[in-house]
Amino acid sequence: MSVSGGRWVELWARVPDGGVVGELLTDGLVALGGRAVEERAGWYVTHLPEPEDLGAFEALARTVLRDASGADGIEIRLAWRAHEDWAETWRKGLEPRRLTDRIVVRPSWTEVPDPRPQDLVITLDPGMAFGTAEHGTTRGCLRLLDRAVGKGERLLDVGAGSGILSIAAALLGARRIHAVESDPLACEALDENLVENDVAGTVTWETRAADVAWLEALNPVDGIVANIEAGILTPLLAGFRAALRPGGWLILSGILDEEWISMRASATGHGFELETLDSDGEWRSGLFRG
Repeated sequence: MSVSGGRWVELWARVPDGGVVGELLTDGLVALGGRAVEERAGWYVTHLPEPEDLGAFEALARTVLRDASGADGIEIRLAWRAHEDWAETWRKGLEPRRLTDRIVVRPSWTEVPDPRPQDLVITLDPGMAFGTAEHGTTRGCLRLLDRAVGKGERLLDVGAGSGILSIAAALLGARRIHAVESDPLACEALDENLVENDVAGTVTWETRAADVAWLEALNPVDGIVANIEAGILTPLLAGFRAALRPGGWLILSGILDEEWISMRASATGHGFELETLDSDGEWRSGLFRG
């Protein structure tokens, strides 16, 4: 894709039934390269660079969105927006978010309203990497990290995306965070965000998919945050248990309400006890102790 001619594709998508399936379209739009995703009267809207073949792009979009949501009959609308018009609209829709008494996430072109002395401000611009506090799973993890992270701890961020959770952990006082992300494009954004937030000396990262053996080799860590999805989290629970020191903490997220009971049971079966449940719309994030 390119921005030749100064145009962007405005992609609208929705599932007629909406609900949880509709929210899952956000993941698909991000996977397609969407910058920011807005909800407008049941439609999920994003902007992408102009594709070389619009017909082929539309076919790809339908496939990606169907895989992300698991739904057939997805409605798609495509429109053109001038680069300048899109950029202005995009910026207007994004403001600083206060997630806890002290964690604030802001786009780089904004200022935090009514700043507080204890504020920990994360500067993050929306891009291809998932994780800008615009999604319930990211918000849930940030709130739980504020409760869990202790000064001087050694942590692991699995499925790090944009690096927002690693950045938060560093600002909260962790001594060392190792982030792992399988998407090379996300890792590019992650690296830039660590530098932007002045935590590159605290957070290391690598491009790979986590597995049980790799996790076991990292023992001992004080805490783990994993914001992925239930189907990937469950097979990793044995690795999380092996990597954590006794009494360490684990945050699991990317879990839908209907998946929560099963996920909690699986975590309990691996020796984890639920300490705090965070609910954000249809998404669930849990803080466990080992």
